[in-house]
Amino acid sequence: MHAMVLYAPKPAEAAPLVWAEVPAPVPGPGQVRLRVRTCGVCHTDLHTVEGELALPRLPIIPGHQVVGVVDGMGAGAARFRIGDRVGVGWLNGLAGECELAQRGLENLCPHACFTGLHADGGYAQYVVVDEGFAFPIPARFSDLEAAPLLCAGIIGYRSLRLSQIQPGGRLGLYGFGASAHLAIQVARHWGCEVYVFTRGEEHRRLARELGAAWTGAAEVKPPAPLDSGIIFAPAGHLVPLALGHLGPGRTLAINAIYMSPIPEFPYSLLYGERTLRSVANYTRQDAVEFLRLAAEIPVHAEYEAFPLAEANHVLLRLKRGEVRGSAVLVTA
Repeated sequence: MHAMVLYAPKPAEAAPLVWAEVPAPVPGPGQVRLRVRTCGVCHTDLHTVEGELALPRLPIIPGHQVVGVVDGMGAGAARFRIGDRVGVGWLNGLAGECELAQRGLENLCPHACFTGLHADGGYAQYVVVDEGFAFPIPARFSDLEAAPLLCAGIIGYRSLRLSQIQPGGRLGLYGFGASAHLAIQVARHWGCEVYVFTRGEEHRRLARELGAAWTGAAEVKPPAPLDSGIIFAPAGHLVPLALGHLGPGRTLAINAIYMSPIPEFPYSLLYGERTLRSVANYTRQDAVEFLRLAAEIPVHAEYEAFPLAEANHVLLRLKRGEVRGSAVLVTA
């Protein structure tokens, strides 16, 4: 098969991925193989190719927002049939099972296997996944629309839950890329008043189109104290700014697998029983709940489509903040 392969981390400006012909994967016990149709491009992919994440193996094929059709099954796999359209996200399977996984927190399990990090991902013509970590795609979504839902959407949904936002509450979103533009649609469905903090005017325009009550820079105080906040941008300097916008007893969630250093800040920003918490990956239950909810609302993913071979160009555009909504690679 053809794939975009990372042999050594490099800055996105140096085109780190190589278009290569590699053996197609063979599904193992309990796994299914997908013929890939589309794969969303995520900031985590950028952190991977640039070496900001520790890479457990090289070479590796990135990509973890995969939409494809089941075309092969390993021994014992019985959840799907050949021809079923399914999606694969960041979680690819478990190499073992710990107490956390038994409590439904497999996202925190040290034995978790992640797509595009431990297992080859969707910047390719085929991908394999544990059948328990593949999810049926609601029929109302096209392959292009569905891809961003499989990480940006699911992790945005988990971030909303962990931010403890309540229906009708005031929510702050910091950064407005692939995940935030989907999370705002869920929040608006819940009747929340959403305040979006982002630098780019194009991102502010999209936020207003999707129902933001206010947009501005993170350094600007919003019109009212916020009930919850979610940081999507991997920028540590946003943490004290966002805490300063929260009312007492409220929660700030950080949706970032990698973040620049958080600067020292006065205790008064945290005092008043404010909570600061990270969001790490997602669970299978998050995926099931979000995909059902996304179809009900329905959530609309803004996307730009590109051929698979242009993955380096897309990652560079993502790094520069030039993507409106999500970027999706199409595998012919």
